[in-house]
Amino acid sequence: MAFSWDKLEKPILALAPMSGYTDSAYRRLIKSICPSVICFTEFTSADGLKYESKNTLKQLDFSPLEERPLIAQIFGKKPENFAIAARHIKELGFDAIDINMGCPAKKVVSSDHGSALLAHPDLALRLVESAVQASGLPVSVKMRVGIKEVNMNFLVKFCSDLESAGASLLTLHGRTAKQMYTGTADWEPIYEVKKHVHIPVLGNGDIRSADDAKKRLGNLDGIMVGRATIGNPWLMAEIAAAFSGASFTAPTSFPDKVPYFIRHAELCVETKGEEIGMKEMRKHFVWLLRGFENASLYRAEVVKISTLKEAKKILYDLADKLKNANPVETPQNTREV
Repeated sequence: MAFSWDKLEKPILALAPMSGYTDSAYRRLIKSICPSVICFTEFTSADGLKYESKNTLKQLDFSPLEERPLIAQIFGKKPENFAIAARHIKELGFDAIDINMGCPAKKVVSSDHGSALLAHPDLALRLVESAVQASGLPVSVKMRVGIKEVNMNFLVKFCSDLESAGASLLTLHGRTAKQMYTGTADWEPIYEVKKHVHIPVLGNGDIRSADDAKKRLGNLDGIMVGRATIGNPWLMAEIAAAFSGASFTAPTSFPDKVPYFIRHAELCVETKGEEIGMKEMRKHFVWLLRGFENASLYRAEVVKISTLKEAKKILYDLADKLKNANPVETPQNTREV
C-alpha cells in the first residue's frame, strides 16, 4: 500500500532530520526501540542528487526492512533540480519527500536555501509542485514560523498555498530563522496554521520529555522531535507510550544504557565501515556520558575509540566504574534542520 500521511494513526511521532546524526544507523536504533516512529534522512542536496554526487547518494543509504516508511529530506532552490532529485528518490524506494524550508544556518540561507525560501514564496511553491509532479510521492515541507518575526497573515496564506501546490503535510518549528536555536519555541502560530489547512500539521521545537509532547500536542496531528533524542534514544518510546496511555521505562543507569550504544556502534560500522563508523560514534559516546558525575574524566577515552572491539571494552569498563553514578540533567545544543 502506498504511503500516505493522512492514513497514519494519529498522533504522528516523527524523528527530525539532523545533519550529522540521523543516518541509517541512528534511524535503525530509534526504530528498534520505537517502531512507530516515522524517520527522515539527513537533509540532502537536490543539486547533489542531480549530479549524482557519491557523498550525496551515500546520505540516502537505508535499510528497507528496518526503516520504512522513510522520508527523504532535500534542500535547494532550483525547480528543475528538484524534479530530477524527486525522480531519483522515488527510484531509490523512499516513501515520501520532505522539502527543507527551515534551516537557518548562514551558509544555507546565504545560498537562498532552507529558511531563506520564506522570503521567496513563489519559488517555494514551484519547488513543491516540481517534486510532486516529478515523483508522484507525498511531498511535505519543514519550515520555521517566520524569518525575523511571525506574521500570521503571511504564515497562514503561505501554508495554505503550500497545500494548494501539493504539499501533503507541514512541519513547523516554533522559532523564526533569526532566533536560530535560541530562546523558546512558540507553538501558538503552529496551532493557528492547523486551523486553516486541511492537511496534517506537525509541531517541532523544545520537546524534551513525554510530558512536553502531551502538553504541546494541542490540535496538531503529531510532533517531531530531534535534539532531545541524542543520548536519549528511548525518548520516542516514552512519548509513544504517553500518547497511547501505555507505559515505557527507559534505562537510567549507565550500565543499562551501554548495550544500546554498542548496538548503535555495530550498525554504524555495518553501514560505514569500521574506520569511519567509529569516528562517527565518538560524538554519540560523548552524549552517553553526559549527565553522569565526573563524565569529563572519561570523555578523553571515548573520543579516541577507533575499533568496535575497543568501544566494547572501554564502555563496559566505564559501566563498571559508573554503576552507582547518578545522572544529572544537562543542556543540549545539537542542531536540527
